Amino acid sequence: MVGLIAGGDPALTTAVEGAEDDEAAAVRDLDALGLTADDMVVGISASGRTPYVIAAILEARRRSAMSVSVACNPDSAAGREADIAIDVVVGPEFIAGSTRLKAGTAQKLVLNMLTTLAMVRSHKTYGNRMVDVRATNAKLVARAFSLVQDVTGAPPAEVQAALDASDGEVKTAIAVILTGASAADARERLDAAAGSLRAVL
Repeated sequence: MVGLIAGGDPALTTAVEGAEDDEAAAVRDLDALGLTADDMVVGISASGRTPYVIAAILEARRRSAMSVSVACNPDSAAGREADIAIDVVVGPEFIAGSTRLKAGTAQKLVLNMLTTLAMVRSHKTYGNRMVDVRATNAKLVARAFSLVQDVTGAPPAEVQAALDASDGEVKTAIAVILTGASAADARERLDAAAGSLRAVL
């Protein structure tokens, strides 16, 4: 998943005036990513008429990529151009024009659902647990240990040994404990199963 915003990364902290009207920038941004027919573009616009977003959706169509519009007006321009239109009609804002309130909140909920489903379908989860954890800090090291112990029911020493042998990879450690495979073999099986822990077990 890659996030793009009109005006680029600087627009996250500073207003980039007129950026949302730059249709050519949307095409350039997608081109820089190497957008192909295997990709999906999700265009997010409260009004559903932002030129940058519509241009991105049209460019997705030109490249045979699927497109989704997430807007807060029914029958929006972006929605009419997209393959799938998700219209979250929230009504007028409490402060007129302040779309970060109802519109932004509703769109964030939709995006949470889309990204969660994408993670599930990409085999990042096992049951209701996020098992594709990279233990890069103390909190995540502790979480990795808890995940392996919860899923396997193994005693602490066995959990730690499996994590050590698996270089901290949660899915690999779980597969080591539940299948009896070596870490290298468990990793190979996971790769062959496109990362699906369920398939390996």
